[in-house]
Amino acid sequence: MRIGLMLGADRGATRIDGVVEMARRAEAAGYDSLWMAHIRALDAIAALTVAGTHTARIELGTAVTPIQPRHPMALAQQALTANQAAGGRFTLGVGVSHKLVIEDMLGLSYAHPAAQMRDYLEVLLPLLRGEAANVENARYVTRNLGIDVPQAAPVPVVMAALGPIMLDLAGRHTAGTSTWMVGPRTLEAHVGPRLRAAAAAAGAPPPRIVAAVPVVLTNDVEATRERLANALAIYGQLPSYRAMLDQEAVAGPADLALVGDERTLREGIARYRDAGVTDFSTAIMATAEDVYERTFELVAAR
Repeated sequence: MRIGLMLGADRGATRIDGVVEMARRAEAAGYDSLWMAHIRALDAIAALTVAGTHTARIELGTAVTPIQPRHPMALAQQALTANQAAGGRFTLGVGVSHKLVIEDMLGLSYAHPAAQMRDYLEVLLPLLRGEAANVENARYVTRNLGIDVPQAAPVPVVMAALGPIMLDLAGRHTAGTSTWMVGPRTLEAHVGPRLRAAAAAAGAPPPRIVAAVPVVLTNDVEATRERLANALAIYGQLPSYRAMLDQEAVAGPADLALVGDERTLREGIARYRDAGVTDFSTAIMATAEDVYERTFELVAAR
């Protein structure tokens, strides 16, 4: 199982130089990948494009970029640019986000999100392979549409997928899935089997499962979980995440976090490996600098 680091709107992820610094630190520490959330802060693809010019080995990816605000050609241009800058180390994570964001905040339609993703991928994927997109579906009409980004390798895509239809789309058409707020039992019993079955039906390679998980190395477990319960409360209210929490039989998002001493964290990470996760993405949710650093070092050491 590969080990990655997850960046949100914290720990340097609000400044380009901070993202570059974290990418370089993660690479030097031995992390396999750095994933950056695309939320209401820096543009994750743009920030990782810059980071790609300051690193040499580490995979860089978005977790995840919502599709609705951008035409697939615009997103493909950004991704190919990032991949050129990173020398072929960029992975595009895409998703449909949530009604709260897309409809209530942005005023865009959140009707039939799975169908929208299917139509979007029909245009996006050929462009990321360096091919022309000749598409006519319910949402897009493109004719001989291509993008010329020299020395940019094809961009792999992972998709945020939790429900059966989205997992089928991810398995058939992308390199795998990128999850948040999904526990090991649910990944093993629900996500993995559906994703792998879809990939096999399409004759695709075994899919990736990139699982982002909150992690804190601490002896103050009770207070830390209480703080995380407040910080992560919104995820327990979003329908798609709530469904995954219910499948895992936990009360709230903080119950999924790996919190405790070194043995607890190592055993927790091993559970994700045993559940079929190919890429463990470490979201270090520590407020104190020393706690963050100890957690960073422990996970890097495997």
